Amino acid sequence: MADTKREIERKYESDESGLPDLTGVAGVASVIDKGVAELDAVYYDTPDERLAAASITLRRRTGGDDAGWHLKFPVSSGVRDEIRAPLSETLPRDLAGLVRSRVRDAELVPLVRLRSTRDVSDLLDADGALLAEVSVDAVHAERLTDGGRTAQWSEIEVELADDGDPAFLDKVEKKLRKAGVRPSASPSKLARALRETAATGKGKPGKGKAGTDKVRKGQQGKKGKKGGGGVGKPGGAAEHVLAYIRVQRDAIVELDPAVRRDLFDSVHSMRVATRRLRSTFKSYGKVLDRTVTDPIGDELKWLAGELGVGRDHEVLAERVTAALAEMPESLVVGSVRTRVRTWVEAGSSGSRRALIAALDGERYLALLRTLDAVIAEPPLLKGAGGDPEKVIGKAVKRAFGKVSDLVEEALAQPSGAERDLAMHEARKKAKRARYAAEAATPLLGGPAKQLVRDMKALQSLLGDHQDSVMAREALRDLAFQAGQAGESSFTYGVLYGREERRAELAEAALPEAWHTITADSAF
Repeated sequence: MADTKREIERKYESDESGLPDLTGVAGVASVIDKGVAELDAVYYDTPDERLAAASITLRRRTGGDDAGWHLKFPVSSGVRDEIRAPLSETLPRDLAGLVRSRVRDAELVPLVRLRSTRDVSDLLDADGALLAEVSVDAVHAERLTDGGRTAQWSEIEVELADDGDPAFLDKVEKKLRKAGVRPSASPSKLARALRETAATGKGKPGKGKAGTDKVRKGQQGKKGKKGGGGVGKPGGAAEHVLAYIRVQRDAIVELDPAVRRDLFDSVHSMRVATRRLRSTFKSYGKVLDRTVTDPIGDELKWLAGELGVGRDHEVLAERVTAALAEMPESLVVGSVRTRVRTWVEAGSSGSRRALIAALDGERYLALLRTLDAVIAEPPLLKGAGGDPEKVIGKAVKRAFGKVSDLVEEALAQPSGAERDLAMHEARKKAKRARYAAEAATPLLGGPAKQLVRDMKALQSLLGDHQDSVMAREALRDLAFQAGQAGESSFTYGVLYGREERRAELAEAALPEAWHTITADSAF
């Protein structure tokens, strides 16, 4: 099973003179020599270096106290998450899954071998606690493809102890700089090895097909059914739309490992990216041919559904659980808490396995390939070459008009199922208008930004109403189950009544909120 470690470190150039004296660093009571280790690591990537292009490293290392497979994802400058798996001949399945959105169907091949002689020292405080590990590495790099060129260098690496204060690294760096040591120009050993062993004219990692394609300015893709045009000129309408689409495609690719690792908010963020893409294809149907993009939208809807397995229940469960926690004990009758807890656990059971299975499936890979293709060869219509402000402005106006129609319809309905449905549909259209305005913001500026804010506020109001509708359905089911088991349904009824009141407040707030939005809107 893979383990994860947050790695916070800094690298420095070394002239092979060894480690400067660090006993004067504030907080350091002693520097302990831990001896020399011989490390041998083979780094894997696709032939076109897709992982390196994303600053991701995958290696199989022997020697030292952490031999095994190591997969590192960038978090921020000098900070990486290292996922480790035991040493084996082949790449462990868990790690293979974490790079699948980048690698796709390409083969992972041995790319570079790094052999390092590592002289390690520990920096300890007065209590003997580890502050940081400092090593002087003599590195020999060998390119395992493309000619087998070699390079060698020496560097100093300072890695913060687990749960250490990053500010301590500033103190160490100050001391190193005084000794003439300077930060490394390369963020990692692999990056330096790739650069120094590259063939002439290949000094940078290649950009593969997994989320790095570029649409050149003025590039014309396949013409839509209506023919005529393409981007037409730099700054054309298509370029703005495609830029937004590219960002969302990249978000899906980049969030994939986080979703697999179940990191906070990753599932929600990836689901939002799918929705943004789908909405953009619909909103900008005058730019991109919908006979091409609608099937992609169907697949995005499928992926959003897979991401939503368990997520919708989780949100609903949080609402019901929070409401129950706020209720006075005198109103909690019977085994309500136990039944709600069982309901919460039942809804999440198996959802993670189902989601990972979807991400491991061919259908998901096919969707990623299709998104790459639509960006590389966009199905452009005549509107793609039109005046950007007019084309995109009209698209945003159409999206806002659909919201307006549904809100007005909801306001005209009496409270009940028909109004609930109209408000739910208005919420979905508000999301679409918001995403259309997001795509338009770099071009239209203030008015588009205001519409994003307005639609977000409307979406929140209508969302709270819809959550109340769903919560009442769940509470009705729970009350029925309790009654069938001979338990009291009193508490569920109280919770139901409170949810009804929340819905009433949302409905009462809608007219004024909508009046404010229409007064502010430039669309």
